Amino acid sequence: MPSSISSDQDDLETCILKIFNLDLKDTSLTSPSSNLKAELDGNTKKKYSFAKKKAFALFVKTKQVPTLSLECEESQWKCCQHLFTDQTSIHRHVATQHGDEIYLQTAAILKQLAANLSASKSLVSAHQKNSPEESFTHSHEVSAWLPDISRFSTDELMSGQGSEEGEVLLYYCYRDLEEPYRICAWQTALCEHLHLTGKVRIATEGINGTVGGSKLATRLYVEVMLSCPLFKDYLCKDDFKTSKGGAHCFPELRVGVFEEIVPMGISPSKISYKKPGIHLSPGEFHKEVEKFLSQANQEQSDTILLDCRNFYESKIGRFQGCLAPDIRKFSYFPSYVDKNLELFREKKVLMYCTGGIRCERGSAYLKAKGVCKEVFQLKGGIHKYLEEFPNGFYKGKLFVFDERYALSYNSAVVSECSYCGAQWDQYKLCSTPQCRQLVLICPACQGQGFTACCVMCQDKGNRQASDLPQDSFKEECECTARRPRIPREISQPGPLPVSPDVGEDPLLV
Repeated sequence: MPSSISSDQDDLETCILKIFNLDLKDTSLTSPSSNLKAELDGNTKKKYSFAKKKAFALFVKTKQVPTLSLECEESQWKCCQHLFTDQTSIHRHVATQHGDEIYLQTAAILKQLAANLSASKSLVSAHQKNSPEESFTHSHEVSAWLPDISRFSTDELMSGQGSEEGEVLLYYCYRDLEEPYRICAWQTALCEHLHLTGKVRIATEGINGTVGGSKLATRLYVEVMLSCPLFKDYLCKDDFKTSKGGAHCFPELRVGVFEEIVPMGISPSKISYKKPGIHLSPGEFHKEVEKFLSQANQEQSDTILLDCRNFYESKIGRFQGCLAPDIRKFSYFPSYVDKNLELFREKKVLMYCTGGIRCERGSAYLKAKGVCKEVFQLKGGIHKYLEEFPNGFYKGKLFVFDERYALSYNSAVVSECSYCGAQWDQYKLCSTPQCRQLVLICPACQGQGFTACCVMCQDKGNRQASDLPQDSFKEECECTARRPRIPREISQPGPLPVSPDVGEDPLLV
């Protein structure tokens, strides 16, 4: 192998090490990229310049607005809620406002170049087929992987985006990805091409998305995902959960690259999606829950039915007899397990979450502790379970992370008004701008002027907002102060109180 490859490898590794040694939080570094470039030798500077230009171009590409008319050839870009009509203005904006993002992408590209050089040291047989990643990245233009929509009008693509005719997709796919930033550019272009809004998280461990738009647009999106070389062997049509909604369910489109596709707070290199619990179909999970609930003394059972979601999700809907941790973020889940480890010793754990994604690495973390007898997880999550068993053992609403807040499959109400205790399960945001937590307030209490999550926030809301620093009350109110960050469980919960069902047919909203 030529020595130049080894030299290039060393240069790139040196460049990468210097990138990660820089402290981005150091306010004295007004331009971390220029500071870094000054430290590099001439040969490595060329590689850094190439990586930075590529990172800049990819970032700008993700902001491009798709052309709506064949007659219009001029490109436009949208970033930070501003529309740019010429390259000079968008380039100036990105250079001045998004330096940190370009810097991080540059580091990622340099790391990828180093990995590619390292791989080139291995001899590859001439007859070896291209990998799915190579098939996808063979074309430098993301437009090569966009669907042909020439036979549809813009009105057709955007019609039916309301709650009655539009649709929201929820899906995830764990699989190793080598070029997350290129996939980010493609996903941004794809969603804008189809007029979809929502959130898509991409990492080297996979992709996680929830997008809304017309049924035509979501159908085309699914078709593209199922035909893409990167995902066609990992995704099937059943992996996409659908519900009534549309583009209006999300304020905007947000596509980004992260370390994790769902934030558990632990590096995927330490807890991998490749070692999850045993997947149970909705039917199998239903039988296990039925067996668990039929036991006379559930507290002495060798089974734990574990809700992996946050407290505000399980508050309005959950499985009967479940253990629902009083945690505010999924990133607290590992600490919750550590603090309550004895609770899981020699137990069979049945885990569930909204769509299944949190259980993938959540179950892997629990398994890694080595205390459980067995760890199972609900395949497809509550979403798929309710499609099959709308009046099963899950009672109440299904919380979703968009402007709908919840989906309803059965008529049970398992939560109550925060003020009077009346049965109520429709969330609103706390009226205090500095708080904005979700709160359950029935119409009667709202009529009496109660609009905040607690008395402290109610008092803040009565004062002039101009008298208060903008972020002075964030996460500082009675609600957060009285809730332990990581609770310690005494024993398993008792039966779940629910209201009687008033109808047989589920209603999906």
